[in-house]
Amino acid sequence: MDGWNKLQTSISGLNLGQSANKLAKGFNSSVQATKERLGQVAPEEITELPQEYKDLEARVDALRQAHISLFKITKAYETESYDYPTQIQESITELSTTIGHGITNFAATNLKGTNLPAPSPVAPQLAQHKTLPHALCRAATSAAAAMQRTPGGNEDKLGRALTVYAEVFDNIALARIQQDESIQKQYLYPWQTTLSTSINVAMKARQAVRVSRLELDAAKQTLKSTSPAKQEQARLDVENAEDDLVQKTEVAITLMKTVLENPEPLKNLNELAKAQLLYYAAAAEALSSAQGEIEELSVAAEGEYRKSRDH
Repeated sequence: MDGWNKLQTSISGLNLGQSANKLAKGFNSSVQATKERLGQVAPEEITELPQEYKDLEARVDALRQAHISLFKITKAYETESYDYPTQIQESITELSTTIGHGITNFAATNLKGTNLPAPSPVAPQLAQHKTLPHALCRAATSAAAAMQRTPGGNEDKLGRALTVYAEVFDNIALARIQQDESIQKQYLYPWQTTLSTSINVAMKARQAVRVSRLELDAAKQTLKSTSPAKQEQARLDVENAEDDLVQKTEVAITLMKTVLENPEPLKNLNELAKAQLLYYAAAAEALSSAQGEIEELSVAAEGEYRKSRDH
């Protein structure tokens, strides 16, 4: 303990100008933080911050954690394939197709005027949306088309039901894209902005308070161990550190109150819920209509099946 104090005193006593004073303050603060972490400072020797400040700290911490926790999950809306189980496999297939298309068109362009046969240029394959509703629409469309190509396929009830199902999910897929775009614009970007700006500004102000408090307690320790000849300067350093801590604490309190009173996070959360409501309502309405048609086909098919069994 005496070794720390002597080192602090000697550093503080160096008269090398303003830069040296800042260096000495930084060193003394680091020493103070280390001593506190190691339990070498009595609790009563650590300056107590106002209760209002500590209460605001707890509330800002909770607000920041709420932003981080929800953002980790809702960030999925930035990528449309979040519910698309075969996205990776299809992406590899599409990459192979794109490479093949590029090679074919390269050959078609560069083999002109040579003795080698030039392939015909081909149009690039249109990109497909990677969402579960889009995948269901494509799968149902393909399945219905396959059944309708068979003899008597146009009268097949399952084929007709699949066509209805595909049409419904075509509309749901559009609503899904609209939902994601709305969530990105009205919720995700503002939510992230609040986290990266106003909350972070408050956190930096709190860090400034912590540093100022360490500087004050380090100055108090220096005052205790300094020689009589340097007592006056050490006492002045303590007073200046106290003034600095009061000022930075007031700034931090103001900034934390501003963050906590900001209505934007609640507005953003409302936009998230609203976008989800519109999507699920559109999906429910579309499915309700389609399910009635599919049920009629199902009942008719079951009736025909039982009738055929009775004969």
